[in-house]
Amino acid sequence: MNELALAVPWLGKRNPQAARWLVIAIAIGAPLVAMMFGRTWVRVLDFALLYILLALGLNLVVGFAGLLDLGYIAFYAVGAYTAAFLASPHFDVHLPIWIVLPLAACFAATAGITLGFPVLRLRGDYLAIVTLGFGEIVRIFMNNLNYPINITNGPQGINSLDPIMLFGWDLSRNIQVTEDLAINSLFLYYYFFLACVVGSIIFIQRLQISRVGRAWAAMRDDELAAKAIGINTRNMKLLAFSLGATFGGVSGVLFGTFQGFVSPESFSLMESIAVLTMVVFGGMGNVAGAIVGAIILSALPEILRHLAVPVQNALFGHVILDPEVLRMLLLSLAMILMMLLRPSGLIPANAKYSHIRHLKAKGVTE
Repeated sequence: MNELALAVPWLGKRNPQAARWLVIAIAIGAPLVAMMFGRTWVRVLDFALLYILLALGLNLVVGFAGLLDLGYIAFYAVGAYTAAFLASPHFDVHLPIWIVLPLAACFAATAGITLGFPVLRLRGDYLAIVTLGFGEIVRIFMNNLNYPINITNGPQGINSLDPIMLFGWDLSRNIQVTEDLAINSLFLYYYFFLACVVGSIIFIQRLQISRVGRAWAAMRDDELAAKAIGINTRNMKLLAFSLGATFGGVSGVLFGTFQGFVSPESFSLMESIAVLTMVVFGGMGNVAGAIVGAIILSALPEILRHLAVPVQNALFGHVILDPEVLRMLLLSLAMILMMLLRPSGLIPANAKYSHIRHLKAKGVTE
């Protein structure tokens, strides 16, 4: 929360307390403002929160531990299909969300460890290629596991997933407050997802200043030096993969129950690239950067999608570029501009563990 408050232009440095309250007010009031333009925009905000969860999880792996993962969306698929198997008519199993979520987190963490073991000695391009292959294997596996025994229903996907039941409330149904006033289900999902995001931020910030977070920072900066001072880099890598995968699995469950449908097409390589772009665009190794990057790159394409067709018709008389093509162009341009202008991202990570910084704060100079 403090990092987000400090990132607020002008107000963040002059009055952090006011900036903090502004961030809280925006988070709470965003769906109310979006509803003025239609329910579609509230749904966009719901998906933005899911992307924030994904970006936070990938930031653990890429930003904190320095391990380039191009197959992260595979853990998203593991969580979504866990919900589809355990809370849908597909196998006629209908477990509550409080059981499905921990199981999906465990399965995703196991998948993360499974990926981590073979790549312990790989870094850079080689690690990226292996993780990319892992992501594609999972997607193809889900796409073809419908013969001779129909497990995933193949490319048709699985529908009619059970909605989230929270203390007896079905989040997929509107809550009728009065005869003329009802709370839309999209608002219920938004605030539930927001609570998950806030809990994730608190957990990650505590993790970042713990011994594990400092070990990841040392391993990211210089793995050989980290080994020399006694850090078990093998265990730290496996922990990074498993924790990052856990966030992906939880986000996958939320996606499946919110959408009510899962299919292999939702977990393509381009989704992994999109989440990685969000992390790089916002600022690797920074919680606030991952959040801002996810919000911008998940909301802007939808704005373009609604504006692209009427603007092109007004200018050229017909549509030249499909909105989906513009979305991919936006992601590509965002990466190129960030690499050229701000390689550290919109909100660069601070050197929180610099000893010299603390000495200077006490008035000690070199």
